Amino acid sequence: MSKSENFLTNPKLFEEKAELLKALSHPVRLCIIKGLLEVGGSNVTNMYSCLNMPQSTISQHLAKLKSLGIIVGERNGLEITYKVCNDDVKEIIKVLFP
Repeated sequence: MSKSENFLTNPKLFEEKAELLKALSHPVRLCIIKGLLEVGGSNVTNMYSCLNMPQSTISQHLAKLKSLGIIVGERNGLEITYKVCNDDVKEIIKVLFP
């Protein structure tokens, strides 16, 4: 984003960034993203054992993150490994957890 960008010239950009921040504002999603960045990728089973919550709950959060283009899932047989693909999110996590 250039320094000249503002809400009047590009409201869609500000809406997209706000959606990104909303997604990260949930503690479980923030924990998932931080964990994925620390280990480089993970499947739901590993996240389940780390977060100690139902797999269905984790899957719902993953679906939200995936729909916003924050993570991607790579299928390997029956297993899906999730990774963070959004550079803005990576930078935000670096600031939040130096």
